[in-house]
Amino acid sequence: MSLTSAQKKAFRSIGHHLQPIVTVSENGLSEGAQQELERALRDHELIKVKLAIAEREERQAMVEELVAISGAELVQTLGKVALLYRHNPKVNPKLSNIQRAEDHHGRH
Repeated sequence: MSLTSAQKKAFRSIGHHLQPIVTVSENGLSEGAQQELERALRDHELIKVKLAIAEREERQAMVEELVAISGAELVQTLGKVALLYRHNPKVNPKLSNIQRAEDHHGRH
């Protein structure tokens, strides 16, 4: 399922306030980082991944690999940070960055 431009815009706005949860280096995605990526997407749906990789082409290739491995969708890359989204129908609303943002905006 592809995100609409409106969804991407909303997610970028939410993502703006997030800190990267997972860091990936030139060595690629270690097993630990892969488990962390999986857990973070499951719990939070929308996450930032820091790419500690110097070359832009290599960063782009890593982003594509992350998307392929995780089944997440790329919302945005900005410098050395990628914003990924994967819907979880059973997400805990207290953990989901999407739900929390919607709840937060809904209260005002």
